[in-house]
Amino acid sequence: MRSLAIGATGMIAQQLNVETISNNIANSTTTGYKKQRAEFQDLLYQNFRRIGSTSSDAGTIVPTGVQVGAGVRVAAVARVLEQGNLNITDNKLDVAINGSGYFQVTLPSGDTAYSRAGNFKLSPEGMIVTADGYPIQPNITIPANAVDISINSSGEVLIKLDGQTATQNVGQIQLATFANAAGLEATGDNLFMESGASGQAVTGNPGAPGFGRVTQGALETSNVNVVQEITTLITAQRAYEMNSKVIKTTDEMMQQASQMR
Repeated sequence: MRSLAIGATGMIAQQLNVETISNNIANSTTTGYKKQRAEFQDLLYQNFRRIGSTSSDAGTIVPTGVQVGAGVRVAAVARVLEQGNLNITDNKLDVAINGSGYFQVTLPSGDTAYSRAGNFKLSPEGMIVTADGYPIQPNITIPANAVDISINSSGEVLIKLDGQTATQNVGQIQLATFANAAGLEATGDNLFMESGASGQAVTGNPGAPGFGRVTQGALETSNVNVVQEITTLITAQRAYEMNSKVIKTTDEMMQQASQMR
C-alpha cells in the first residue's frame, strides 16, 4: 500500500523540520545568528485518470481526473535574514550592523569569510580580530598607547593617544553585500562563505547606498523568536504523530487483509 511509503516520507520530512527548529532554539542567544526554516514540496503524482483526457467519443473532457501523490520531501532549509535586535554592551570593540552587510574576515587559509558577529577583540599585535583570532578586512591595528577607541556609524576607527586630545583615524571597517545573501554557505563559528548561489561580494563603507550602518558598543542578537519556534515545534511534532498514525493504520489494514480467508 502506498500509504506506508507516503507516511514514511512525512515522518522523515518532519524529523528534519524538528532538527532545524532545535538548531534555531539552540542558537537563540548566538550573536548575529539568522534562523532557518524548512520548506517542503510534494512528490510526483501517479495518474489513474488523467486530467483533461476525453471521456467519450463526443469529446467530453474529464474535469478533475484521479491523481495520487507519493508524499513529501524537504526542498530547502532557507535562512531568514531579518534584522536582529541590538543589545547594548558598551564594549568599545563590540560592533553591530544595523541593516545589510557582513563583516569580512580573513581565514588562516587566506580565504575570506563573512560574519554578522561583531564581538571583536585585539590580537597581541593590536589588530582587530574575531573571537577566534581571525583578522577583519581591511586590517586595522590599534596602537598600544591608545587610551580610547571610537567607531562611528560609517565604520571609521578613531583613536586617542595618551597625552593627546585630537583623534587619529587608524582604519576603515568595510562591509560586504550579496545579491542573494541567503545563498551564503554556513561553515560554523558564525562564519559564511561565498557560493555560486550567493553571487560575488560587493564591498563598501557602512552607510553607503545598499549598506547598513554600524553601531559601536552593541551586538546584534539572534533573530530567533523562541515563542514562535516552540509553536512551530509543537506543530511539527503533531504532524510527525499523524504520519506515524497513517503507517499504523495502514499496517492494521494490511493485517486484516492477510487474515481474510
